[in-house]
Amino acid sequence: MTTPTTTPCLTPRAGAAADGLTVAIDIGGTKIAGALVHPDGTMSAMTRRPTPRGADRDADAVMAAVTEVVAELSRSPLWPSAVRCGIGSAGPVDTSRGTVSPVNIGAWREFPVQARVEAELAARGARGADGAAVPTVLAGDGVAMTAAEHWLGAAQGHANALCMVVSTGVGGGLILNNRLHPGPTGNAGHIGHISVAFDGEPCACGGHGCVESIASGTAIARWALAQGWTPAEPGGDATAAGVAAAAGAGDPVALAAFDRAGRALAAAIAATATLVETDIAVIGGGVAAAGDTLFAPIRRHLAAYATLSFARGVRVVPASLGTHAGLIGAAAAATMLLPCA
Repeated sequence: MTTPTTTPCLTPRAGAAADGLTVAIDIGGTKIAGALVHPDGTMSAMTRRPTPRGADRDADAVMAAVTEVVAELSRSPLWPSAVRCGIGSAGPVDTSRGTVSPVNIGAWREFPVQARVEAELAARGARGADGAAVPTVLAGDGVAMTAAEHWLGAAQGHANALCMVVSTGVGGGLILNNRLHPGPTGNAGHIGHISVAFDGEPCACGGHGCVESIASGTAIARWALAQGWTPAEPGGDATAAGVAAAAGAGDPVALAAFDRAGRALAAAIAATATLVETDIAVIGGGVAAAGDTLFAPIRRHLAAYATLSFARGVRVVPASLGTHAGLIGAAAAATMLLPCA
């Protein structure tokens, strides 16, 4: 696996390492996507495969889909211009070892995805700018999303930012002094497992009162149902999207569920702003599609939590890159974390 030994680029456009194309691979529970990403963020040769169903029993079946994506990218006439590779994956990840153990890909536990992808790149003749093997970077999906939003999205121009994915789980990443800050194992900024409720319910991570156990889409729906909310139509949408629709129609339990989630997110955002002086929090993911149903309570509660002068100005905004954030983020992470020439 590639280990940067010199100063990384500050932004995807900075330094000689920003020249050439980046092989971007985005691995998730439903799809595995790939693209060749240009230095301006545009993408060529985009391709995707469904993540194999029943893959809980076959790690190689999932890797075979990744291999197909790499193989298709290698058939592009632009392939010889690729000089680096970024791999974004659902987590947990351990970038120090190049392994992933995605919650939604049960077959992969400490799976050596970085080494396997490097082998596929080499088998297809990919070479870096100096003729050596293509250098690669592994990033968790929250870190990749952070890199994407800082490069081309809602955090662009902010030297210190927190970016979050609020979906079936709650993940995130940090930009500090214009640098992506993944931490030693790639998990820095994992805001979903900050405890915001001392006596809160147990979290799947083993802690108590974590943001994820209150503000994830799963938690929002679970709490609303426990409080007696039901979809308006029999057999209707009982997910967080259904709760959001009910909140938009004024249902008091649904509104309370999003207020509770917004308060947990606000507490975590304020804690982060207080700790490292971030000035913006960018929120994406499926739950963020609820719009002001989620963002209004976050901003309202934030005023009560971010009270110190240096944290008071933190802004909360929606992510802007949508479905392409994973691929753009994989490329951005590779360019930001690999050393400049």
